[in-house]
Amino acid sequence: MELRLDGKVALITGGSRGIGKAIATAFAKAGARVMIVSRKAEPLEAAAADIDAASGTTGCNWFVANTGSSDAAADATQATLDRLGGLDILVNNAATNPYAGPMINVDLGRWDKTIQVNLTAPLMWSQAAWQASMKEHGGVIINISSVGAKMTSESIGVYDLTKAALLKMTEQLGAELGPMVRVNAICPGLIKTDFARFLWEGEAGEKIANSYPLKRLGETEDIAHAALYLASDSASWMTGQHLVLDGGGLVSFR
Repeated sequence: MELRLDGKVALITGGSRGIGKAIATAFAKAGARVMIVSRKAEPLEAAAADIDAASGTTGCNWFVANTGSSDAAADATQATLDRLGGLDILVNNAATNPYAGPMINVDLGRWDKTIQVNLTAPLMWSQAAWQASMKEHGGVIINISSVGAKMTSESIGVYDLTKAALLKMTEQLGAELGPMVRVNAICPGLIKTDFARFLWEGEAGEKIANSYPLKRLGETEDIAHAALYLASDSASWMTGQHLVLDGGGLVSFR
């Protein structure tokens, strides 16, 4: 069965590239009107043009906002309502990873920034969507977590900690916001994006791919397909849960 989002409006943070852009494209192809958010106008404008071309539409909107800003969520949500007439789907995709190394050595500045963008911001954006529209009209919230939420890491433990907390937030909001709003999460494994390039480029990526049962790294479209399912009516009896898409990495032989 083809998954459709006809008549729906989606707001996607971090939508100018990578996983966010792929999700926006999949949603637009499925009939949704889309608003993408990121920090800079030029990449957003280019991404919107790409999304329109890929989906055969002309309706992708964009809004410049720093996702971690306290005012950004309310401003972008209102802009979505004003321009597109509603808000049915929120995808909390934007993330940051300013620190790589043992958690015990992280400085407070980068610790605070990681928590602000990866954990506090999804709460603020969910609150804004709930208060402005979803409390009355219902909707869907999708949080992009990480398979790292389920393991330890030598280099990105701080990032992974925020993604583990995001899963707990998903469970909590799933319990609180039903039946009006469904809240679910996706846990990607290593996806070939610019954001994760330092993890997969060169021989390191090939080694990781070969360790997976499915013998390849993830593509952004893999996550977009899962997001489309969670946003659609096919997932209408699912909330507070998460989908792991990691090529079998968690079950691979060590």
